[in-house]
Amino acid sequence: MYMSDSGRDIVFDIFEKVLSRYSIFKNRDALRPDYIPDNLPHRSEQIQRLAFILAPSLKGSLPSNVFLYGKPGTGKTAVTQFVLSRLKMKAKEAGSTLAISYINCRIAGTEYRVLASLCSSIDVDVPFTGLSKAEVFQRFRSGLERFGGILIVVLDEIDALVKIHGDDILYELTRIKESSSGRGGVSMIGVSNDLQFKEFLDPRVLSSLSEEEILFRPYTADELYDILKERAEIAFNENVLSESALRLCAALAAAEHGDARRALDLLRVAGEIAERSNSQSVTDEHVRRAQEKIESDRVWEAIKTLPLHSRMILLAVYVNLKRNESKCFTGEVYEVYKELCEGLGLEPLTQRRISGLINELDAMGLLNSKLVSMGRYGRSKRVRLNIPASMILQLLKSDPYLSSLEGYVEKYWSKG
Repeated sequence: MYMSDSGRDIVFDIFEKVLSRYSIFKNRDALRPDYIPDNLPHRSEQIQRLAFILAPSLKGSLPSNVFLYGKPGTGKTAVTQFVLSRLKMKAKEAGSTLAISYINCRIAGTEYRVLASLCSSIDVDVPFTGLSKAEVFQRFRSGLERFGGILIVVLDEIDALVKIHGDDILYELTRIKESSSGRGGVSMIGVSNDLQFKEFLDPRVLSSLSEEEILFRPYTADELYDILKERAEIAFNENVLSESALRLCAALAAAEHGDARRALDLLRVAGEIAERSNSQSVTDEHVRRAQEKIESDRVWEAIKTLPLHSRMILLAVYVNLKRNESKCFTGEVYEVYKELCEGLGLEPLTQRRISGLINELDAMGLLNSKLVSMGRYGRSKRVRLNIPASMILQLLKSDPYLSSLEGYVEKYWSKG
């Protein structure tokens, strides 16, 4: 048990302090990305368009398929859930036979799980695994005919499914009406962050979809301010949030492609930082600290989830830079990488593959690789870390695979 100097349980002390002190939050869940408020500022056009497209389902007619495009944090999922929640209520009032299936394709991961979710939405039981996709789809088709109504399927992050598994499932869903006895039908809402998503689709699928499109542009700083102001009134107690802190959150998020999720995260984390420091208000300083924390958390999460050889490249760049700061090219990085592989008993990848992984790390912003002229020796890429060296050392200590290399790297720490 962790005890303080006075003999009290430290964890219980923390909990008691949180329970007894004044909270600046009234409803912090209002700042979560999955919170759907009663009003979505600056998205009335998209809401109305989607509502008009889906409205025929209330009279038993199959709506057009529709695709929603836009960068992350532009309101696609919020608008979809906002409209569908009201459609569901109106369908119940009107006695319409209507069901809704919401599937995040990135989380579902496989076609089988997508089909299983579709079956579940119309009360068709299928095992978690064990059946062929054809069998699951046949059960879904039969269940849809028994259901006899309209099933609206939301495929959020649909590009994540199609880019990995292809578009067969989309083709089957668009043609299901042709092979049924006339009862029941499927209308799809595809949600994608990729504006070029349709380039991945087979022409036959595009023809069958005959979809409508709704584009979601990024929010401006003023629009983000309006969103944050409305959410803040729900989330915080009165007079705890300064006007300048609110505008700073909006400005920082607008600089990153107008991402409302980013703005809400900033405001929520700033509030949590203020509360933990016993502050009675959220200030610009809290927002700045929140920005640093979110950036650090995001980078660390990206590093932790890298493939093993990509993590080893980061470590190799660190070691090489400590050996010789003025000479860190892909060739030297590869030599250190091979030493690390030897220390772990791994077969090293080819230098060409490592060069490709360096490019990927550069695209992620974790490394900076710049092509430079070596005179009569041709050209090579100079490599630099874009993350603090402390994160590399943290990775070395916490990574179960790389921790055995700690002794090898330790001699360079003092130079970090």
